[in-house]
Amino acid sequence: MDQHGSSPREEPRTDRPNAARMYDYYLGGSTNFAADREAAEAGTAAMPHARQYARANRAFLQRAVTHLAELGMDQFLDLGSGIPTVGNVHEIARGVNPHARVAYVDHDPVAVAHAQRLLGEHPEVTITLGDVRDPRTVLNAPGVSGLLDFTRPVGLLAVAVLPFVPDQAEAREVLAAYRAACVPGSYLVLSHISALSATRQQVAAAEEVMARTPTPVRWRPPEEISELLEGVEPVEPGLVPLPRWRPDTPPTQEEVDEANAYGAVGRIG
Repeated sequence: MDQHGSSPREEPRTDRPNAARMYDYYLGGSTNFAADREAAEAGTAAMPHARQYARANRAFLQRAVTHLAELGMDQFLDLGSGIPTVGNVHEIARGVNPHARVAYVDHDPVAVAHAQRLLGEHPEVTITLGDVRDPRTVLNAPGVSGLLDFTRPVGLLAVAVLPFVPDQAEAREVLAAYRAACVPGSYLVLSHISALSATRQQVAAAEEVMARTPTPVRWRPPEEISELLEGVEPVEPGLVPLPRWRPDTPPTQEEVDEANAYGAVGRIG
């Protein structure tokens, strides 16, 4: 166990594609390998706007974290954080409040190891190797329970992670467990892939690409995404295509459609 609460259970596999590293590739990062790039390009062939999806998620995350930090939120739990890149949660939150605390959680040893190198000895930011589908273990991990005070409000971030919990009942149960750990006045930030411009054939092809990785995904229609918001009171504008959630500048219809994702921020309690 290191100072960030991570205890890798296995050696990272770099010969098999990994969702976190594919996402990093789409965002223009450098922490990815040949297998990841090959799968990511197959994903782009199946669903041409994969890069726009990744970038829309990152921009939404940044706007949502900024909003919560400006409301006074000073601690965040980022589920399925992936590879830390420029403009990640702790940079955004601490740009508003220099004392904000951020606990990252990801299941990929490469993502965790890279984050540890980037974070160094940062006392108010941790990275934990863990499966977000196991809320009890995640919430009790030293990097989470030792950093965040769950008697105070927490910003719970589930951005682009729930597609990796394909079963609808399980996804609802997982989120319910995390919500139950958060006091009233906490917030949930949620985004999820969903067909806007993508055709049925493109969705099926994209799901087939991810089925060849250790982390298959499920695209959800808006009504199923709305079910995941049970127990939270969405803030304006509610559940909307990502580029339409409090944009800095009005998005074009093309930007909205190519994002192929919905998002919302809601108050827990």
